[in-house]
Amino acid sequence: MASSITQISLYLLLLTLFSETQLSQSLRDLKPNPNRPSTSLQSITDVHDLLPKYGLPRGLLPDNVRSYTLSDDGTFEIHLENPCYVHFDQLVYYNKNIKGKLSFGSVSDVSGIQAKKLFIWVTVTGMHMEQGSDSVEFYVGALSEKLPAKQFEDIPVCKSKACRGGASVESM
Repeated sequence: MASSITQISLYLLLLTLFSETQLSQSLRDLKPNPNRPSTSLQSITDVHDLLPKYGLPRGLLPDNVRSYTLSDDGTFEIHLENPCYVHFDQLVYYNKNIKGKLSFGSVSDVSGIQAKKLFIWVTVTGMHMEQGSDSVEFYVGALSEKLPAKQFEDIPVCKSKACRGGASVESM
């Protein structure tokens, strides 16, 4: 009988220690990390609401987002209803599928977004916004350009054709 009481006591002691270890790990996981948003953010259904949680403006993406996925490592995929154009300071083309890696204040390894610079289309490869900054830096390979963050506050309306003046550009 003493042997079984000792085994039960040992079992309860190990169970208690394991529970306390799990609890302390859970409490450490709850500490805020400004560079890593909490996993509860992944339950946000509108990607436009997710962007500010990562220190980015809501209007970096057009209004026709159908769905998105975000992995724990920050890789994402966004599916639009259809490819489209948006006018910011420059004309921007969004492919139907956009991929990249999201971290606090930046997006890297971007594919699916192009901007018209003068007479050529260049592929946007990344975006970065310093905390408290009033500009967003866009990368095209090794080159970059800063644009006022104010123009990305509102979610832009997606257009199927790029029209400025009398000129029209059909979908790519």
